[in-house]
Order: sequence, then C-alpha cells, then structure tokens
Amino acid sequence: MKRRIAAAGGLLTAAVLCALSLGTPYVPLLDLPAALGGDGLAGLVVTELRVPRLVLALVAGACLGAAGLVLQEALRNPLAVPEMLGVSSGAALGVAAPLVLAVSVPAAVQPLLAIGGAALGGVLTLLAAGFGRSPSAVLLTGAAVAAALQAALLVLMVLADQLDLQLIYRYLLGSLSARTWQDVTGLGPWLAVAVPALVLCAPVLSVLRLGDDDAQALGVRVRRARFAALAIAVLLIAPVVAVCGPVAWVGFLAPHMARRLDPGGDAVRWLPWSAVCGALVVACADLPARLALAPVETPVGAWTALLGVPAGVALMRRRAAMA
Repeated sequence: MKRRIAAAGGLLTAAVLCALSLGTPYVPLLDLPAALGGDGLAGLVVTELRVPRLVLALVAGACLGAAGLVLQEALRNPLAVPEMLGVSSGAALGVAAPLVLAVSVPAAVQPLLAIGGAALGGVLTLLAAGFGRSPSAVLLTGAAVAAALQAALLVLMVLADQLDLQLIYRYLLGSLSARTWQDVTGLGPWLAVAVPALVLCAPVLSVLRLGDDDAQALGVRVRRARFAALAIAVLLIAPVVAVCGPVAWVGFLAPHMARRLDPGGDAVRWLPWSAVCGALVVACADLPARLALAPVETPVGAWTALLGVPAGVALMRRRAAMA
C-alpha cells in the first residue's frame, strides 16, 4: 500500500510540475518558485493562467471520480456513470439553453442552472425508475433520459448561430481553456456542502453493496439511501459541468482504478483513491489538450475519452478474468 501511495503521489507531482512548466513560455523547474507570484510574463502566465487551470483540473477530476464511485456503489453496477444517468446531460442542457436562447445570465448563476439541469436529469431518472426501486432499472432508465436530454441539446445546436454552435460544441466536449481563479472559487460553496455529505454517505455505500435485502436487514432504508447518493452525485457533478463541461469517462475510469489499487477495500477506502485517480486523469489529459496541437488547444474531454476508453476496457477485462 505504501508503494501505491508513493507511486500515486509521484505521478501527481510530475503532472503538477509539467502543467506549470510546459507551454509558451517554457518555465524551467528551478525557476518555478520565483515565477509563482512574480513579475514579468512568466509570473503572470504561471500565477494567473496555469495555476488556476491546474487547480480546476484537480478539483474537477476529484469530484467526477468520487461521484462515479458513489453512483457505481449505490447502484451496484460498474457501468453506472454520470453520462448514463442523465446527470451530466441535464447539467449541460441547463448551461447551454440560455446561451442559445440569448438569455443574459450572470456568471454566478450558471452553477445554479447546471445544478437545476442535473437535478432535472436525476429526478426524471428516479421518477421513471420508481425512485430507485431497482438498481438495474435506474441504470437503464437513466440511459434513456440521457438520450432524451442529448436530443434536446441537438435541437438547441440546430437553432444556434455559428459562434454559439462552436462555443456549445467545445463546452460539450469539456474544456479547461481560459479558466481563471474566479471559476475555481465559484466551486467552493458547492464543495463545502457536497464533501461533508460525501464523507457521511461512504459507510452507507458499503452496506448497499451487500444487496437491498441485506442492507434493509441492517437498518438501511435502501431507496432513501439510493436517492441521497444520487443527490450527492448531482452536487459533485453539476458545478464541475457548469465550469468545465461534461468531461467524459472520468467518473467511469477513476473508480475502477481505485478498486485496482486497493482490491480488498470498500467504499470508505476506495473514495479517496477514486478522487485522487480522477484528479490524476484530468490533470494528465489536460497536458496533451494544451500542448499537442499548440498553439491551438483541444478539449480535455476528448483526451479523457481517448485515454479512458481503452484503459476502461482493459480494467473491465482484467476484472472479469480475475472473477
């Protein structure tokens, strides 16, 4: 376990140093301490552009990774991810609709729109699935709700002009471009509510893994617990989607990496691992997003999908072989 912690810490440190050093201008590692908060072009770029972008990547990845674990454990299905439950699509719809309809919305209100859209997707899923009566029903119904919300997004994209269409398209792929400290601090109030709730929820998730009957025998109100888990996932996902867009595959990949790193653990032990793995995935994916086609930036969500699909398939196949 100590080796795994050291390896994860080393990878995260390497990703942080590369994110702060690489790019235009290139800042040597030895000059980074002086550049942080310093004057000149390097100090401005590192302090006002690269650091907030890096912090946002780490926070967004941690939130998506933790939310993915909550959904997978609550529904007892390794394929339960925000993209398949209408949560991410609903949040994206809440942010994209005012843009296309030319409704002026203050930046401070955008997280509320994302929260409302994510809640709409989650509530529609629960209503159609009988408020979590069956985990498989929630997952299948969520996929249908997500498809319906994505169809609504396509309708909005048809109505959008060329400039709005480009903005929506980049947003839907997930992007960390041009993010500032204001975007980072905007996540604070939501995380202040979501993180304590997440800590309290983790032990219940371990009980839900035993099955509905066993969980009820231990005194857990299964449907309420499942509903609460989805609500916590919404609080984790929606603010991130409001700022970064729906960064795909992180909520799927991070929990599987966490289980791989700690095979004998439970939800309580997997939760910090999942958050760390999610942060690592987004931070690493943002490097090629920023540098691969420089000076043109590509959406980070495209890279998380590109890296996440084969990695996720490999993890699932290895898990099936071990079972």
